[in-house]
Amino acid sequence: MYSIETRCIHGEDHKSEDGKFAISYPIYQTASFSHLTPGHNPNGFDYSRESNPTRQYLEETVSSLEGAADSIAFSSGMAAISCFFDYFSPGDHIICGSDLYGGTVRYFDRILKKNGLVVEYADTTDPDSLKALFRENTKVIYFETPTNPMMKVTDIGKVCRLAHERNILVCVDNTFMTPCFQNPIKEGADAVIHSGTKYLSGHNDTVCGFLCLANKGLADTYRLLSKTTGATLGPFECWLCLRGLKTLAIRMERHRENAEKISEWLKLQPCVEEVFFVGSGMISFYVDSKEKALSILKNIKLVTFAESLGGTESLLTYPTLQTHPDVPAAQKEKLGINDRLLRMSVGIEAAEDIINDLKQAMERD
Repeated sequence: MYSIETRCIHGEDHKSEDGKFAISYPIYQTASFSHLTPGHNPNGFDYSRESNPTRQYLEETVSSLEGAADSIAFSSGMAAISCFFDYFSPGDHIICGSDLYGGTVRYFDRILKKNGLVVEYADTTDPDSLKALFRENTKVIYFETPTNPMMKVTDIGKVCRLAHERNILVCVDNTFMTPCFQNPIKEGADAVIHSGTKYLSGHNDTVCGFLCLANKGLADTYRLLSKTTGATLGPFECWLCLRGLKTLAIRMERHRENAEKISEWLKLQPCVEEVFFVGSGMISFYVDSKEKALSILKNIKLVTFAESLGGTESLLTYPTLQTHPDVPAAQKEKLGINDRLLRMSVGIEAAEDIINDLKQAMERD
């Protein structure tokens, strides 16, 4: 098998199969495909909601990177999460990490609970504590590692061992680390979620998501679910993500290198009280007042005050109002998501330029 750097560019030894020998894989911008005779379609494609050559190429590439039996590309990360939980039934018990992206919490609280699933939040960073939560009807453990935005880390392998002893599935959101830095399936996870909008696409120009499955039986079930619910990714967006993936490995190294420098600089700043950094391109940090947080957001020039993450540009986010507004106040307080917390997606600009911009913003009122 090729190295991950090579597979980001070429996938699993892909070559163009359209007879034109295109270096950039073609965009099959079509809703449907012709048949030769009833029941005979030599190319295996019928309708683009179900399958499309551009999407298939992308899915095979992501599967190669994650070590998955199969991957399905969706119209967003939330669409991937929604399809994953469509597998479960009313009455099933779901254990979820307590520190999650706010949109995921909103989905659990407003959709899953309404549909009769029993959702219980837990600190997955302490795997042994999960044992007391297991029930006869516990079906899956779902968590992010590191978490958004507090950068808490869970031992994937240990959670998987505990879960699999009881035939409980494990699903890991790997958006922050990407397959360049972490492979949950190799640690035993049954499924991996990505908001492909972020690092995988990497240019803040498309929205997409992925569900990667460790075994073919589970993958076949989700293929049918994705075909039925229909939130699969369009051909042009697939092509944009394929283009982004080609530079994933080198971008991730630069993101991490810059984030290491910036996190060390932040620790020395008088207005910064605590820095959270665990080795990806993401940093969260507390400043000494709400007023200082708002002033920084107002005065940055190179860094952009915006939601999202994982693109080439550095972004600064205010989690309490932007990514986590629907998380109950008591839960946010318990997690540490307050009006002094800022989350930074460190881009691939020159680190000194990012630092200089943060410096001038911190020095202004």
